[in-house]
Amino acid sequence: MIIQLEKEISAKTKEEIVRKVSDLKYKITDVKTQKGDYLVGIGKQEFDIRDVGHMPGISDIHIVSDDYKLVSRKWKVNPTTIDLGDGVCIEEGGMAIMAGPCSIEGEEQIDKTINHLKENDVKIMRGGVYKPRSSPYSFRGMGIEGLKLWYKAARSAGIKIITEVMQVSQIEEMLPYVDIFQVGARNTQNFNLLDELGLVDKPVLIKRGISGTINELLSSAEYVFSAGNENLMLCERGIRTYEKASRNTMDINAITILKEKSHLPVIADPSHGIGIRDHVEPVALACIMAGADGVIYETHEKPEEAYSDGQQTLNFRESKKLIDRMRKVFDLRESM
Repeated sequence: MIIQLEKEISAKTKEEIVRKVSDLKYKITDVKTQKGDYLVGIGKQEFDIRDVGHMPGISDIHIVSDDYKLVSRKWKVNPTTIDLGDGVCIEEGGMAIMAGPCSIEGEEQIDKTINHLKENDVKIMRGGVYKPRSSPYSFRGMGIEGLKLWYKAARSAGIKIITEVMQVSQIEEMLPYVDIFQVGARNTQNFNLLDELGLVDKPVLIKRGISGTINELLSSAEYVFSAGNENLMLCERGIRTYEKASRNTMDINAITILKEKSHLPVIADPSHGIGIRDHVEPVALACIMAGADGVIYETHEKPEEAYSDGQQTLNFRESKKLIDRMRKVFDLRESM
C-alpha cells in the first residue's frame, strides 16, 4: 500500500499511523521526497482500507499490487511533470527533444552543437563527459573539466544539460553543472548509484538495461523514488536480442506499456535503439506515434569524425530534418 501523508503532519500522528499499519503485519518504509511524504507498506494480509484511510494525517491511501509501487500509475492520478526551469518541461502529452553528440570533445564542437540546437529551438543538449566504452582503449570522455566547459557555454545560450553519471563518486562534483542525470543501460541495476541519485534534487533519466525487462526498468526507478527523488524519466533505448541486423532491437511496444504502467514520462532513444544512422529517423517517428513524451538522439556536425558512435549519429542537416518531421508527427498524433 501507499499512504500519502498530509503536509505538516505531527510526529505523534504519524507514529499512530505507523503503529496501525504495523499491526496489520505490514512492513513500513518511510519515503520523503521533494514533493511529498509517503509510507510504503509491504504485506499480504487483507484489510478494509477504510480502517486506515479515515485516520488523521492521511491525505490519500492506495492498494498497489505491483512490486514497483511509487512509480506505478495505479496510485498517482496526475502524471509526473519534470520542470527544468525557464519554461522547459518534460511531461505527458508533450514532446521534449534532447539532442547532441555521444561525447563532448571540445569547445568548438560544443559551440557548433549549441548553435544548431538554438536554430531549431531545441532546449536540451545531450552529451557524455564520462563514457562507458566496450573497449578500454576507446575515448572515454573529457571528465569534469569538459562538463564545466560545456556548462558555461550552455548556460549562456539558455540550453539545459543531460549527461551520464557512471558512479557514486562523480555525483557531487557533477551536481552544480547538470540539469538531468542520465543512468546508462550498463548502470540500470547499479543499486548503489540509484540510491545516491535518490538523495539529489535533480531529475534523473533511467535507461533500460541492455537485456533488461520492462519491470526491471520500473524497479530501477523505484529505487530512486524510494530514496527520495521523484523527478524521474524512463527511457527505452533498445535491448540486445538474437537479431544482428541492427545494434539493438528497439522495443516500441515498451513505450505504450510503460505509459500504461507508470506515471513517469517516457523518452525514446532511437540512436541506440537501432544504431544505424539511416534508420534513426523512421524509428524516432514511430516512437512518437507510440506515445513517447520525448526523444533523445545523437547529432554531430561531422559524424564520420566523431570520437564515438558516429555510425548512429545524424549530421546537422539530418538532425534538422528529423526535428521538423518529429514536430509534424507529434501534431498529427495530438490531432487524432
